[in-house]
Amino acid sequence: MLEALTGTGLAASAGLNAYIPLLVMGLLGRFTDTIQLPNGWAWLSNGWVLLILAVLLSIEMVADKVPVVDHVNDLVQTVVRPTAGGLAFGAGSGAKTVTVSDPGSFFTSHQWVPVVAGVLIAFCVHGVKAAARPVVNVSTAGFGAPIVSTLEDFGSVAMSLLAVLLPVLVLVGLLLMVWFAVWVVRRRRRKRAGKQQLSTVDTHQIFG
Repeated sequence: MLEALTGTGLAASAGLNAYIPLLVMGLLGRFTDTIQLPNGWAWLSNGWVLLILAVLLSIEMVADKVPVVDHVNDLVQTVVRPTAGGLAFGAGSGAKTVTVSDPGSFFTSHQWVPVVAGVLIAFCVHGVKAAARPVVNVSTAGFGAPIVSTLEDFGSVAMSLLAVLLPVLVLVGLLLMVWFAVWVVRRRRRKRAGKQQLSTVDTHQIFG
């Protein structure tokens, strides 16, 4: 079960930022004994891979904090984040960590299952993030974009570390994400209802 929580936390983290969970696993695998990546995923701790991930992360962090540019970035990341989520879930659920000593016991067969699960989890989180950003930008005249983006980055780092070190606490992070998703849906519905009401008032003024 801990393997599933580890993979879920890393995939959800990728839904916020594609490169943070991969970079966290790679750095921990290369410089510490905290995580031992499975043979098929050992390339994540390669120096060149870490450098590329760091560069991509830098670009992502800048683009995601600029209004309008963040929307374009979210469109591009619609493919990137779910892909990263699949990689993160696959690598994380099969890794030995301080809390998981026998990762192979959970996914003994169907090795594609964790990858597909990671893709779906990251896609859902990305969808909420992409839907929330326009609401934030409009309600704060764009000033909220860098603040929210920074909070998302911190959240992605925290979720990645919890997934590796304390996977049980991943449940708390997931509950917070569900609460945020509900808030976004309600906010968008109120916004649409307000527009429809305003449109109705304008129509009555014109033809009334």
